[in-house]
Amino acid sequence: MNTSLANSARMAWAALRMLLVLTVVTGIVYPVVVTGVGQAAFHAKANGSIVKTDGKEVGSKLIGQSWNINGTDRPDPKWFQPRPSNSGYDPLSTGSSQLGASDPTLVKNVKAAKQQVASFNDVPESKVPADAVTGSASAIDPDISPEYADIQVQRVATANGLSVAQVQKLVKDHTTGRTLGFLGESHVNVLELNLALRQLAEQ
Repeated sequence: MNTSLANSARMAWAALRMLLVLTVVTGIVYPVVVTGVGQAAFHAKANGSIVKTDGKEVGSKLIGQSWNINGTDRPDPKWFQPRPSNSGYDPLSTGSSQLGASDPTLVKNVKAAKQQVASFNDVPESKVPADAVTGSASAIDPDISPEYADIQVQRVATANGLSVAQVQKLVKDHTTGRTLGFLGESHVNVLELNLALRQLAEQ
C-alpha cells in the first residue's frame, strides 16, 4: 500500500513538473520568441500593416473600409469603392451572409446590387464583375479585382477632374499579380489606390 502511494506521489510530481515546464515553454518562451522575430523581421506586418498619411493612421492594408460621402451611407463618387460588406467593414464582426448560391434572397440582393453598381459607374450590367456585388468570406476584403477597378475609372476621373489615362495608370501601377505567377488572382488594394488617387488629385 505504501509502495503504491509512493508511486502515485512520484507520478503526480512528475506530471506537475511537466505541466510547469510546458507552461513556461509554450506559454512564455515560444510567444516571446515568435513576437520578437515578428517585430524584428516583419515589423509592419506584425503590427497590422497600418498605413499612415501625414503622420496619421488612415487604415490597414489588410482590412477593407467604406468610402462613403461623410455622414451618409452613399458611396462617394470621388473614390474607388470596395467589395460590399455584410458586417459594415467591422473587423470585430467578420463573416459572410451564409446564404447559398441558389438562395432567393441572395439572388435578389445580387441583382439589385448589380443594377446599382452599373448605374453608379454608368456601365452596362454585363460589365459588372462578381466581386462588385458579392462580399468576401471575411466581409472585410481590402482588395478588388482589376476588372472592378476598371469600370470605376471613368467615374473617378470625372469626379476628381483628372484624365481617364491618369486614373488608368494609377490602377495599373497598383495592380498586384498572382503570387508566384499562379496562386490566387490579380488584385488591387483599395486603400493604397485611393491614397495615390488623393495625392494625384491634390497636385
